[in-house]
Amino acid sequence: MSDGHRSGCPINLSLEVLGDKWSLLIIRDMMFGNRRHFRALLTQSEEGIASNILADRIAKLSELGLITSAPDPSHKQRVRLSLTEPAIQLLPVMAHLGAWGRRHLPVSPDLAIRAQLLEEGGPALWDEFMDELRELHLGVARPAGTPSVLAALTAAYLAQKEGAPLP
Repeated sequence: MSDGHRSGCPINLSLEVLGDKWSLLIIRDMMFGNRRHFRALLTQSEEGIASNILADRIAKLSELGLITSAPDPSHKQRVRLSLTEPAIQLLPVMAHLGAWGRRHLPVSPDLAIRAQLLEEGGPALWDEFMDELRELHLGVARPAGTPSVLAALTAAYLAQKEGAPLP
């Protein structure tokens, strides 16, 4: 193709955006770990990304319109990263990848629990979680008193990690 893409196939084009080793993991950590700062993404990831790779991927994801950065209102010298709507819409893809991985790969129970809960909750839970991500990252208000999917997923992860029964 003349525009620099291997083909116009939607799977190919998606892989050109997300198919490297780190981009989906950065989005995952922003979604499920609520990691909004460079340092948190660098130090709190299970996979141990190098700082130069992280900086490169953040720049690439920003250029592609999947994340944005803005000064952090709580700290003058930090930048806060946010997911954009196209990145938030990757949640069902993440849920399907997690479900597939749980079925076919040797996952650890603590890291698989969120995938299990997303699979069990299905599209209705995904929609609730995407609405919560829109509130957190885009400032789109949800109805007051709406339960936090992120908090429930995090609590389940922590309980599984500590060997406690699930709530």
